[in-house]
Amino acid sequence: MNPWTDKIGHRAQIGGIETSVLDNGAGRGVRVAWINTGTGLRYKVVLDRAMDIAEAFFNGHSLAWLSHSGITPPQPFTDRGLQWLRTFNGGLLVTCGLSHVGGPEEDAYGQRGLHGLISNIPAEIESIIQPDPVAGKLDFSITGLMRETTVFGPSLELRRTISGTLGQAQIRIHDEVTNRANTPAPHMLLYHLNFGWPLVNEGTRLLWEGSWQAREGGINADTFNDENDFKTCPAPLETHSGTGEAVTIIDPVATDTGHCRAGLHNATLGLTVSISFRKAQLPWLINWQHWGKGEYVTGLEPSTHPLVGQAQARADNTLIFIQPGTSKTYDLVIDVMHPTPSPYP
Repeated sequence: MNPWTDKIGHRAQIGGIETSVLDNGAGRGVRVAWINTGTGLRYKVVLDRAMDIAEAFFNGHSLAWLSHSGITPPQPFTDRGLQWLRTFNGGLLVTCGLSHVGGPEEDAYGQRGLHGLISNIPAEIESIIQPDPVAGKLDFSITGLMRETTVFGPSLELRRTISGTLGQAQIRIHDEVTNRANTPAPHMLLYHLNFGWPLVNEGTRLLWEGSWQAREGGINADTFNDENDFKTCPAPLETHSGTGEAVTIIDPVATDTGHCRAGLHNATLGLTVSISFRKAQLPWLINWQHWGKGEYVTGLEPSTHPLVGQAQARADNTLIFIQPGTSKTYDLVIDVMHPTPSPYP
């Protein structure tokens, strides 16, 4: 017998999906979906921003970093230079791509702004499947479709399903990217996962394994070197004020099943967040560290490429091309681990 038998009248008493529209501030009119796993893990999916995830909480503790802007409406034509930063909300997940990841660039194939277009494209919601705990159905999901397209191509389509199970502090993301045009389409994808206080605090440990190389220039080598404990989060740093940031590119170690893991552990909170992804799908991991005052964040970012941009990937012959009518799939799992057991079997 389940612990809630004959004791609940509506699924929302345990968890599920609730959609709404923001009605105030810069984000007015933006569609969102709050998802409650029934375990203390709650998170907000921004339906109008590629179904990315903004706030995320576990037992009242914020997991994600949020930028000064908060949620803003999509700006589909902010695709030049660094304009992407104007609507970069941070949040637990921002999707980068689908055809370019990296800094602004221009070549014979066109102009491309920072991190591409996809995070500024609204979703067409295809389905919402609610849990029904009384009937023993604990799984839930929301699926939406985003189109990054132009006449004469390229025309890429992202179908995203975010799912979970009542009683599990877990977020499952399944993405399918399809080329709807009649010519091959260049493709790059990065999952920009942004973690902040109080999960990220002095002493929080970054969990990843693999060979690494600091990005060239800036203060990258000042942070990522063998004499610095760059896997332990520091206090805010003056050197990270303004544009101060450090980035390293990691070739993550995969298990026998082909999965890679990364994450963070806060011993004070007794809280661990784990990210799991498939090496064959996402062979690279980026660690972004920006310890500025009021902008205190670290990113763990599984990616198809080592943050080189479309032009360099094309020159290196590593750029992915999706053939017309074909697809590539990606799977990402985020787990929150805490010694408190789930109340549900």
